Amino acid sequence: MANRFFIELSYRGTNYHGWQIQNNAHSVQSELNKALSILLKEDISTIGAGRTDTGVHAKYFVAHFDTKHPELIEKKDFIYHLNQILPTDISIKSTKHVKPEAHARFDATSRTYEYIICRNKDPFWLELAWMYHGHLDIELMNKATKHLFSYIDFTSFSKVGSDVKTSNCKIISAQWEEKDNLLTFNITADRFLRNMVRAIVGTLVEVGRERISVGKFSEIMAAKNRSLAGSSAPAEGLYLTNIEYPSNLF
Repeated sequence: MANRFFIELSYRGTNYHGWQIQNNAHSVQSELNKALSILLKEDISTIGAGRTDTGVHAKYFVAHFDTKHPELIEKKDFIYHLNQILPTDISIKSTKHVKPEAHARFDATSRTYEYIICRNKDPFWLELAWMYHGHLDIELMNKATKHLFSYIDFTSFSKVGSDVKTSNCKIISAQWEEKDNLLTFNITADRFLRNMVRAIVGTLVEVGRERISVGKFSEIMAAKNRSLAGSSAPAEGLYLTNIEYPSNLF
Protein backbone atom coordinates (compact mmCIF):
# COMPACT_ATOMS: atom_id res chain seq x y z
CA MET A 1 0.00 0.00 0.00
CA ALA A 2 1.34 3.43 -0.94
CA ASN A 3 2.01 5.99 1.76
CA ARG A 4 0.94 9.59 1.25
CA PHE A 5 3.08 12.58 2.19
CA PHE A 6 2.66 16.33 2.14
CA ILE A 7 5.80 18.14 1.03
CA GLU A 8 6.34 21.80 1.97
CA LEU A 9 8.48 23.95 -0.29
CA SER A 10 9.25 27.46 -1.47
CA TYR A 11 10.36 28.69 -4.87
CA ARG A 12 11.29 31.77 -6.82
CA GLY A 13 9.03 31.71 -9.86
CA THR A 14 11.13 33.87 -12.19
CA ASN A 15 12.50 30.98 -14.26
CA TYR A 16 9.31 28.92 -14.37
CA HIS A 17 6.05 28.86 -16.30
CA GLY A 18 4.26 28.42 -12.98
CA TRP A 19 3.86 25.39 -10.74
CA GLN A 20 1.95 23.06 -13.06
CA ILE A 21 3.49 20.79 -15.67
CA GLN A 22 2.89 22.02 -19.22
CA ASN A 23 4.03 20.83 -22.61
CA ASN A 24 7.27 22.50 -23.75
CA ALA A 25 7.46 24.69 -20.63
CA HIS A 26 9.67 24.69 -17.54
CA SER A 27 7.65 24.12 -14.35
CA VAL A 28 8.31 23.71 -10.63
CA GLN A 29 6.21 20.54 -10.53
CA SER A 30 8.30 18.82 -13.19
CA GLU A 31 11.53 19.61 -11.30
CA LEU A 32 10.08 18.28 -8.04
CA ASN A 33 8.70 15.11 -9.65
CA LYS A 34 12.08 14.42 -11.22
CA ALA A 35 14.03 14.92 -7.99
CA LEU A 36 11.65 12.80 -5.89
CA SER A 37 11.70 10.02 -8.49
CA ILE A 38 15.50 9.90 -8.36
CA LEU A 39 15.67 9.68 -4.56
CA LEU A 40 12.75 7.30 -4.08
CA LYS A 41 13.69 5.10 -7.06
CA GLU A 42 10.11 5.08 -8.42
CA ASP A 43 7.97 7.31 -10.60
CA ILE A 44 6.58 10.07 -8.40
CA SER A 45 3.80 12.40 -9.47
CA THR A 46 3.01 15.28 -7.14
CA ILE A 47 -0.31 17.13 -6.86
CA GLY A 48 -0.03 20.77 -5.80
CA ALA A 49 -2.23 22.92 -3.60
CA GLY A 50 -3.01 25.07 -6.63
CA ARG A 51 -1.42 26.57 -9.68
CA THR A 52 0.75 29.69 -9.75
CA ASP A 53 1.18 31.64 -12.97
CA THR A 54 4.43 32.26 -14.83
CA GLY A 55 6.78 34.37 -12.72
CA VAL A 56 4.75 34.11 -9.50
CA HIS A 57 6.66 33.10 -6.35
CA ALA A 58 5.81 30.91 -3.37
CA LYS A 59 7.24 31.45 0.08
CA TYR A 60 5.13 28.49 1.15
CA PHE A 61 3.64 25.81 -1.09
CA VAL A 62 2.30 22.31 -0.43
CA ALA A 63 2.01 19.27 -2.66
CA HIS A 64 1.18 15.64 -1.94
CA PHE A 65 2.51 12.41 -3.40
CA ASP A 66 2.36 8.66 -2.81
CA THR A 67 5.37 6.41 -2.34
CA LYS A 68 6.11 2.75 -1.68
CA HIS A 69 9.28 3.70 0.18
CA PRO A 70 8.37 5.79 3.26
CA GLU A 71 11.50 4.53 5.01
CA LEU A 72 13.63 6.56 2.58
CA ILE A 73 11.74 9.76 3.37
CA GLU A 74 12.14 9.20 7.08
CA LYS A 75 15.94 9.25 6.82
CA LYS A 76 17.31 12.37 8.50
CA ASP A 77 19.26 13.45 5.40
CA PHE A 78 16.40 13.02 2.92
CA ILE A 79 15.56 16.76 2.75
CA TYR A 80 19.24 17.63 2.38
CA HIS A 81 19.73 15.28 -0.56
CA LEU A 82 16.48 16.41 -2.19
CA ASN A 83 17.61 20.04 -2.02
CA GLN A 84 20.96 19.08 -3.50
CA ILE A 85 19.22 17.63 -6.57
CA LEU A 86 16.76 20.48 -7.05
CA PRO A 87 17.67 23.82 -8.70
CA THR A 88 18.78 26.57 -6.33
CA ASP A 89 15.51 28.48 -6.78
CA ILE A 90 13.43 25.63 -5.28
CA SER A 91 13.80 24.73 -1.60
CA ILE A 92 12.19 21.87 0.32
CA LYS A 93 11.27 22.66 3.92
CA SER A 94 9.74 19.43 5.23
CA THR A 95 7.71 16.30 4.54
CA LYS A 96 4.78 15.11 6.63
CA HIS A 97 3.11 11.71 6.65
CA VAL A 98 -0.64 12.26 6.13
CA LYS A 99 -3.77 10.16 5.88
CA PRO A 100 -4.19 8.24 2.58
CA GLU A 101 -7.12 10.45 1.52
CA ALA A 102 -5.44 13.78 2.34
CA HIS A 103 -5.37 16.15 -0.64
CA ALA A 104 -3.07 19.18 -0.92
CA ARG A 105 -5.56 21.14 -3.02
CA PHE A 106 -9.04 20.10 -1.95
CA ASP A 107 -8.39 19.93 1.80
CA ALA A 108 -6.92 23.43 2.08
CA THR A 109 -9.16 25.67 4.21
CA SER A 110 -7.47 28.97 3.37
CA ARG A 111 -4.66 30.49 1.34
CA THR A 112 -2.75 33.72 1.85
CA TYR A 113 -1.06 35.83 -0.82
CA GLU A 114 1.24 38.80 -0.54
CA TYR A 115 1.79 41.40 -3.25
CA ILE A 116 4.81 43.72 -3.10
CA ILE A 117 5.14 47.08 -4.85
CA CYS A 118 8.55 48.76 -4.79
CA ARG A 119 8.25 52.56 -5.04
CA ASN A 120 11.86 53.34 -6.00
CA LYS A 121 14.40 51.80 -8.32
CA ASP A 122 16.04 49.02 -6.33
CA PRO A 123 18.20 46.29 -7.93
CA PHE A 124 17.58 43.96 -4.98
CA TRP A 125 13.85 43.83 -5.75
CA LEU A 126 14.29 43.26 -9.48
CA GLU A 127 11.89 40.48 -10.63
CA LEU A 128 10.66 40.20 -7.03
CA ALA A 129 8.32 43.21 -6.88
CA TRP A 130 6.34 45.54 -9.12
CA MET A 131 8.58 48.55 -9.72
CA TYR A 132 5.99 51.31 -9.61
CA HIS A 133 6.96 54.98 -9.82
CA GLY A 134 4.26 57.51 -9.13
CA HIS A 135 1.85 58.66 -6.43
CA LEU A 136 -0.41 56.08 -4.77
CA ASP A 137 -2.88 57.00 -2.03
CA ILE A 138 -2.68 54.02 0.32
CA GLU A 139 -5.51 55.39 2.47
CA LEU A 140 -7.90 55.28 -0.48
CA MET A 141 -6.61 51.82 -1.43
CA ASN A 142 -7.38 50.49 2.07
CA LYS A 143 -10.85 52.08 2.01
CA ALA A 144 -11.57 50.28 -1.25
CA THR A 145 -10.07 47.05 0.12
CA LYS A 146 -12.74 46.97 2.86
CA HIS A 147 -15.38 46.54 0.16
CA LEU A 148 -13.91 43.11 -0.67
CA PHE A 149 -15.61 41.75 2.47
CA SER A 150 -19.04 42.75 1.15
CA TYR A 151 -18.96 40.37 -1.83
CA ILE A 152 -18.60 36.65 -2.45
CA ASP A 153 -18.76 36.57 -6.28
CA PHE A 154 -15.44 37.69 -7.73
CA THR A 155 -16.16 37.24 -11.43
CA SER A 156 -14.90 40.80 -12.03
CA PHE A 157 -11.44 39.72 -10.88
CA SER A 158 -11.33 36.30 -12.54
CA LYS A 159 -9.41 35.32 -15.65
CA VAL A 160 -11.83 35.34 -18.59
CA GLY A 161 -12.69 31.83 -19.74
CA SER A 162 -11.68 30.13 -16.47
CA ASP A 163 -13.29 26.71 -16.14
CA VAL A 164 -14.64 26.87 -12.58
CA LYS A 165 -17.95 25.72 -11.11
CA THR A 166 -18.32 28.84 -8.99
CA SER A 167 -16.74 32.29 -8.71
CA ASN A 168 -17.64 32.54 -5.04
CA CYS A 169 -14.84 33.16 -2.54
CA LYS A 170 -14.86 34.28 1.08
CA ILE A 171 -12.29 36.97 1.88
CA ILE A 172 -11.01 36.45 5.43
CA SER A 173 -8.55 39.35 5.65
CA ALA A 174 -7.08 41.96 3.30
CA GLN A 175 -4.97 45.06 3.92
CA TRP A 176 -2.27 47.32 2.49
CA GLU A 177 0.77 48.28 4.55
CA GLU A 178 3.50 50.82 3.79
CA LYS A 179 7.07 50.50 5.04
CA ASP A 180 9.97 52.51 3.67
CA ASN A 181 9.79 52.23 -0.13
CA LEU A 182 7.57 49.13 -0.16
CA LEU A 183 3.79 48.76 -0.34
CA THR A 184 2.60 45.30 0.67
CA PHE A 185 -0.86 43.85 0.16
CA ASN A 186 -1.83 40.75 2.17
CA ILE A 187 -5.01 38.84 1.43
CA THR A 188 -6.43 35.60 2.83
CA ALA A 189 -9.46 33.73 1.49
CA ASP A 190 -10.96 30.26 1.54
CA ARG A 191 -10.13 29.99 -2.17
CA PHE A 192 -8.94 32.15 -5.06
CA LEU A 193 -9.86 32.29 -8.75
CA ARG A 194 -7.21 32.31 -11.47
CA ASN A 195 -5.52 35.71 -11.71
CA MET A 196 -7.77 37.03 -8.92
CA VAL A 197 -5.15 38.61 -6.65
CA ARG A 198 -3.31 40.30 -9.51
CA ALA A 199 -6.60 41.67 -10.86
CA ILE A 200 -7.58 42.99 -7.43
CA VAL A 201 -4.17 44.62 -6.95
CA GLY A 202 -4.22 46.16 -10.42
CA THR A 203 -7.65 47.66 -9.78
CA LEU A 204 -6.73 48.90 -6.29
CA VAL A 205 -3.70 50.64 -7.79
CA GLU A 206 -6.10 52.49 -10.08
CA VAL A 207 -7.91 53.62 -6.92
CA GLY A 208 -4.57 54.73 -5.48
CA ARG A 209 -3.88 56.70 -8.64
CA GLU A 210 -7.34 58.29 -8.17
CA ARG A 211 -8.48 57.06 -11.56
CA ILE A 212 -11.17 54.92 -9.94
CA SER A 213 -13.15 56.06 -6.89
CA VAL A 214 -13.75 53.85 -3.86
CA GLY A 215 -17.43 53.72 -4.80
CA LYS A 216 -16.58 52.73 -8.37
CA PHE A 217 -14.42 49.89 -7.05
CA SER A 218 -17.47 48.49 -5.27
CA GLU A 219 -19.58 48.90 -8.40
CA ILE A 220 -17.01 46.95 -10.44
CA MET A 221 -17.33 43.96 -8.10
CA ALA A 222 -21.12 44.12 -8.17
CA ALA A 223 -21.11 44.16 -11.99
CA LYS A 224 -19.40 40.72 -12.24
CA ASN A 225 -17.62 41.88 -15.39
CA ARG A 226 -13.85 41.48 -15.76
CA SER A 227 -13.64 44.13 -18.50
CA LEU A 228 -14.64 46.84 -16.01
CA ALA A 229 -11.76 46.11 -13.62
CA GLY A 230 -8.17 47.30 -13.98
CA SER A 231 -5.31 45.49 -15.66
CA SER A 232 -3.67 42.63 -13.76
CA ALA A 233 -0.62 43.60 -11.72
CA PRO A 234 2.70 42.09 -12.94
CA ALA A 235 3.37 38.50 -11.84
CA GLU A 236 6.75 39.19 -10.25
CA GLY A 237 5.24 40.98 -7.24
CA LEU A 238 2.98 38.09 -6.19
CA TYR A 239 3.82 35.51 -3.51
CA LEU A 240 1.84 32.62 -2.08
CA THR A 241 2.74 32.81 1.62
CA ASN A 242 0.53 30.37 3.54
CA ILE A 243 -1.92 27.49 3.20
CA GLU A 244 -3.99 26.16 6.11
CA TYR A 245 -5.18 22.58 6.56
CA PRO A 246 -7.32 20.77 9.16
CA SER A 247 -5.18 19.15 11.85
CA ASN A 248 -6.94 15.80 11.43
CA LEU A 249 -5.14 15.18 8.14
CA PHE A 250 -1.85 14.49 9.92
